[in-house]
Amino acid sequence: MEKEKIERINYLARESNVRELTPEEKEEQTALRNEYREGFRRNFLSELDRVYVVDENGNKKKLT
Repeated sequence: MEKEKIERINYLARESNVRELTPEEKEEQTALRNEYREGFRRNFLSELDRVYVVDENGNKKKLT
């Protein structure tokens, strides 16, 4: 996710603590958060695809 979008997420979060967000800002905030979560999930699953568990006998098994 681009740095500008993350900064916008943080800005909207700070503003929501100070005042009520407009309906348009709430929609934008939800869309940006969903985009961030999806990217996080995708990267996390990609990392897990490269994880192996080694048992006490030294055998490697792919994490499922």
